[in-house]
Amino acid sequence: MYYYVMKSDDIRQNLATEQYLMNEINFDEPLLLFYIEGPCIIVGRNQNTLEEINKKYVDEHNIVVTRRLSGGGAVYQDLGNLCFSFVVDSDSEEFGDFKSFVQPIVDALHDMGATSVEVSGRNDILVDGKKFSGNAMYTKGGKTFSHGTLMLDVDLSVIPKALDVPEDKIKSKGIKSVSSRVTNLKPYLASKYQNLTTPEFRDRLLKELFHVDDLSQIKDKEYHLKDSDKKGIEKIYNDYYNNWDWVYGNSPEFTVKKRQHFTNGTIDARLQVDDGKVSEIKFYGDFFGPKDVNELADKLQGLRFERQDFEDALKDIDTNQYFTGIPKEDFLNMLF
Repeated sequence: MYYYVMKSDDIRQNLATEQYLMNEINFDEPLLLFYIEGPCIIVGRNQNTLEEINKKYVDEHNIVVTRRLSGGGAVYQDLGNLCFSFVVDSDSEEFGDFKSFVQPIVDALHDMGATSVEVSGRNDILVDGKKFSGNAMYTKGGKTFSHGTLMLDVDLSVIPKALDVPEDKIKSKGIKSVSSRVTNLKPYLASKYQNLTTPEFRDRLLKELFHVDDLSQIKDKEYHLKDSDKKGIEKIYNDYYNNWDWVYGNSPEFTVKKRQHFTNGTIDARLQVDDGKVSEIKFYGDFFGPKDVNELADKLQGLRFERQDFEDALKDIDTNQYFTGIPKEDFLNMLF
């Protein structure tokens, strides 16, 4: 396994680096990435950004907002959070199998004293029953990355102020608020690790994951960016993560809104129906899927807004590729 530790604390730069290394560099072993960033919110690929954040609070507190390539929900991060990412060949892991990806992290945290850490639900890691890590996945061109957060010492008071989480998602978890189900990892680590800074925590994890006593023992496994890499990363940064159209995009008015929370994510369908036909359709949500959901929307555009027409159009389409773990019948029931 190779690794790269990002030098930037800008989430946009770090996501651009992750995307570049996944798409442009062919490693003969899995790649592990670590990155730390200043206050920011990262929304999932399929989410409506303005409906996920408290824009006024975000602007007043200079919180960076960007959108990632992977699905899932919006997350808040600051310098008390450590992000990790595993990049592998797509045929080496099944899409959506988060447990396999994060198991090395879980094992390392057990060794550091956090013995109650466990993978739970579709993409969370919990400690003592509370969430400190969310994970998301993306696949393209024969490669897959699975990235996640590790909340070591995040300012938890900011989360409910910065994130405008839909009420139905909170209720579906059987909880009273967002803050009641998240926690920091630091108090659960062995006492000798509880005063680590985030970079020190990252380095400790690296040693645990590579089973070494000193990082000098794995210097041959560290990747170093070339000048050509930096140019490619800068282009992705400008085209995606620092691009208003990518982060916010246009949100047209729709005449029909259908929303439902499933075990494997929320689907929020917006449809413009003119003279009984779908002139525009858009899917938002924190669902996962290896294929771009806009491809599915294109197949449905122009249909009569009738269940039978949608059933016929979807007959030979595997909707699991767009909404992993959500049956086609449940999807249709939501719409009609």
